[in-house]
Amino acid sequence: MNTGGGNFLMKKKSGGLVRKINFADAVIVFILLLFTCLALYPFIYTVAGSFNDGIDFEYGGIWFFPRKFTLANYQAVFFDDRLYRAFLNTVVSTVAGVAGGLIFTSCVAYAMSHNRLKGKKIFWTINMITMFFGGGLIPYFMLIVNIGLYDSFLVYIVPALYSVYNMIVLTSFFKGIDTSMRESAMMDGANEFRIWWSLYLPVSTPALATVGLWLAVARWNSYMPTLVYTKKDESMWLLQYYLMRIIKDASLPDADPSISQQISSRTISFAAIVVATIPIFCVYPFVSKYFTKGVMLGAIKG
Repeated sequence: MNTGGGNFLMKKKSGGLVRKINFADAVIVFILLLFTCLALYPFIYTVAGSFNDGIDFEYGGIWFFPRKFTLANYQAVFFDDRLYRAFLNTVVSTVAGVAGGLIFTSCVAYAMSHNRLKGKKIFWTINMITMFFGGGLIPYFMLIVNIGLYDSFLVYIVPALYSVYNMIVLTSFFKGIDTSMRESAMMDGANEFRIWWSLYLPVSTPALATVGLWLAVARWNSYMPTLVYTKKDESMWLLQYYLMRIIKDASLPDADPSISQQISSRTISFAAIVVATIPIFCVYPFVSKYFTKGVMLGAIKG
């Protein structure tokens, strides 16, 4: 096919027009594919190692596929009772944190979307300051201790109830809702809570789904609260802290003796990482369509 001028032709669009791709577009596509491969390969390597014999893996040479296939690593991971406790703790903290965070943050965003809110400028200024200047770990630790959250399961939930950035995203979305709907609801006798719950939240699914996914990923990947704000008792472990202990200590769980010769600390950690990643992969397809709209909303700071 003739592509004079260094242009490449793609297949026809539905409208019958032919889209041309020039050399610059091809370079951009190549760079994006390269970065995609670089981002995916560590996970491919992890999956391959998780299905490989632990002793054989230490000899090296595993790049894309397991050389000596085995399920012993996963058997060892699921044999460890600490995994189930950490998994349950993470699920509970994630679900409670996402639900509480969406409710609390959307309440604040609903109030901030009103132009005539008293004290709005002062509250907005305080919020902006916290985005640029943090209090530091030690003052935050002292605050957690003073309010009674240290070594409490609530330390996984309460601090995540509010985020300034998420509030900005939801406020921007709420400002885009026609004010006549709110006025009509008030004329029908609805109070502010009723308007927020029955009117604003149902039409804000894209923004809520986007913020909810951000909260879920942050909660699911969190290990710092266990590391800093608890006494590190196994009953308080989160899943990521459990993974960190396996990787850092290079320790093996008390596996079945029949498979102990087929596992190693590295392949065990790979299997545990895959197990911890699966729930996020299962949830992401259902909310990924809201990502673009959510990112666009995040760019609006009005």
